[in-house]
Amino acid sequence: MTPTVPRARRNASLRSSLGLGEKLFASSDERHFARAIEDGLDLVEDGLAGEMSFADNLADVTSRYLFDAGGKRIRPALALLTAQLGDGNTEGVITAAKALEITHLASLYHDDVMDGASMRRGVPSAQTVWGNNVAILTGDLLFARAGKLIAALGPRATALQAEVFERLCLGQLHETIGPQEGDDPIAHYIQVLADKTGSLIAAAAEVGVIFSNAPEEYRPAVIEFGEKIGIAFQLIDDVIDLSAEIEETGKVAGTDLRSGVATLPLLYLRDLAVTDPAAADLLTRITSDDTSDADFEAAVAELRGHEVTTRTLDEAHRWSREAVEALSVLPGGPVKRALTRFADTLVERSS
Repeated sequence: MTPTVPRARRNASLRSSLGLGEKLFASSDERHFARAIEDGLDLVEDGLAGEMSFADNLADVTSRYLFDAGGKRIRPALALLTAQLGDGNTEGVITAAKALEITHLASLYHDDVMDGASMRRGVPSAQTVWGNNVAILTGDLLFARAGKLIAALGPRATALQAEVFERLCLGQLHETIGPQEGDDPIAHYIQVLADKTGSLIAAAAEVGVIFSNAPEEYRPAVIEFGEKIGIAFQLIDDVIDLSAEIEETGKVAGTDLRSGVATLPLLYLRDLAVTDPAAADLLTRITSDDTSDADFEAAVAELRGHEVTTRTLDEAHRWSREAVEALSVLPGGPVKRALTRFADTLVERSS
C-alpha cells in the first residue's frame, strides 16, 4: 500500500499548479492570498482524515484506502480559490469542500468497478483487493458521508449535491450504454465528460462563491469555468491513459482502452479508419479480443504518437481556453490569475 502523499509535497504541487509561488504573487496582499489557500487546504485535509473514519473495522479500512493512496485535492483547491472572491475560508466553504472531495472519492470506487480497472493512484484498485461488492458498498458509504456533511449546509447545498450526483450517474449510464442511433459519438462523449467530471469540478468552484458570500454575478462564470476545465482535464487524462509511465499515472497504459472506454483518441481513430487502411489496422489491434498483451502494448504505443492523439491535445487546449474566457467577469487579481494558471498547467500535464 502506498502511504498517504505528504502534505508538504501535495501543497507544493498545488502551489505550482496554481502559480502561487511565482513572482506574480509578490505583494503582501497576494502572499496573504496564497497562505489562505494553503491554510484552507490544511483544514480540509485534517477534516477529511476525520470524515474517512468509520466505527466498523472493515469500512474504516476500505473507505480510507484511496484517500490514503494520495490525490491532488483539485476540487477543494478550486472551492478555496473562488472563496477568496468573498469572505474566504468560511466554515461553510471548508465543509462543502470536504463533501465534494468525498463525493469524488466515492465515484472512484464505483468507476473502477464499472471499468474493471486494476490500478488506481498507484495501488491495486479496491475491487481488486476486496471484490466488487465491497468496493461498491464502500463507495455508497462515502456518498452517504458526503450527504451528511452537505445536509448541514442547508437546502441549497443539498439540492446542489443532489444535482451533481444525478449528473454523475447519468454520465456513467450514458458511457455504459454508448451513443444511440442518430447520436454523434464525439458529442455524446463530451457530454459524458461534462457530467462525470465537469459537474463536480463546477460544483467545487460554485460552493466557494456561495458559502463565502461572494457576489452572485460571479457564480455563472465559475460554474462555466469548472465545467469546461473538467472536460479539458478528462481529455488530457485520455492522453495520459496512453502513457507507459505507471509511476506517474498510477495506472497501466491503456487502462481505459482495455476496459472498452471509447476515449477521444479512439473515437478520432474510428473516424479516420473509414478511409485510412493504416488507421483501420491500428483500430483492429486495439479493439480486438484476439490481440495479445504484447501486441496491445505496441498498439497503445503507436496510438500515443498518432495524429489523433495530437488532435485530442488540441481539443483539450480549446476547452481550457474557453474556460479561461469565461472568467472575464471576475475582477483582476490573484484569484483570476490563479485560475488561469491552473487551466494552463492542467493542459501541460501530458507534455
